[in-house]
Amino acid sequence: MTPNAPILLVLDADPPPRLGRLTGRARIVHTDAAHLAERLPGADVLLVWDFTSRAVREAWPGDGPRPRWVHTASAGVDHLMCPELAASDTVVTNARGIFDQPVAEYVAALVLAVAKDLPRTLDLQRERAWRHRETRRVAGTRACVVGSGPIGRAIARTLKALGVTPALVGRVPRTGVHGPDDLDRLISRADWVIAAAPLTERTHHMFDTRRFGVMQPSAFFVNVGRGQLVDEEALARALSRRWIAGAALDVFAAEPLPADSPLWELPGLIVSPHMSGDTVGWRDELGRQFVELYERWEAGRPLPNVVDKARGYVPGH
Repeated sequence: MTPNAPILLVLDADPPPRLGRLTGRARIVHTDAAHLAERLPGADVLLVWDFTSRAVREAWPGDGPRPRWVHTASAGVDHLMCPELAASDTVVTNARGIFDQPVAEYVAALVLAVAKDLPRTLDLQRERAWRHRETRRVAGTRACVVGSGPIGRAIARTLKALGVTPALVGRVPRTGVHGPDDLDRLISRADWVIAAAPLTERTHHMFDTRRFGVMQPSAFFVNVGRGQLVDEEALARALSRRWIAGAALDVFAAEPLPADSPLWELPGLIVSPHMSGDTVGWRDELGRQFVELYERWEAGRPLPNVVDKARGYVPGH
């Protein structure tokens, strides 16, 4: 162990991260949510491996020093941000870059499955029913992708490869990206509306009754961003009243989705358990990314993926 090696505190989840490359270079301390607050003052770095936990929000306020750097093994940071952390000098980084293409592939799979009526095909197979249908052509349709970060851009690229014309909407307009003022116009013309934005005060419940009312009756809505982007009751009404053709949610306001939630049986809704970015080996990728970031931090080099704590995401996109 290097004398005076930094203390790396890991908010654990199962399985734990593989940090073997840091042996002897960091004093690694593992903690659960219950003991996080008492161990924060002694840590130089905090790795939020349990990225579903809100323990950091609850433990950060209080007395004593705090880690100089916090890294979350997730794209979103809303689960850990609190006013005290936002106002501090602590650097926050995220796992930007790990989930981009997997999420884009998942969205493309949903678009193809819905257009080609694959869920109904599987249902009919189980019924041993031979029922010929006609399906939709994906090429030539339009998509509105809300969220112009790396995940949103990957979704747009992947859909474009299928012949879909994508429009990206971001926080501010710029070349290739529409601003919020264009959102209603774009979703009113889109066949596919994809939510991939970070959760902020501006984006909370941005998809509400009015927005679902703006969409075409033939439109299909997908949320792979954050559950709180969507007013779930408004979506339920929109589907029940056939304002839109269908929807797919991979993220929810409450996770895991309770067994008694009406969303499970809502007509036209596909439910998946927050898995759109999780491909084989994704945890190992997250671990390698953190180790590489730690080595940069250890050497005093600038860190990538630094979150603007006021905005709630990595700027520059």
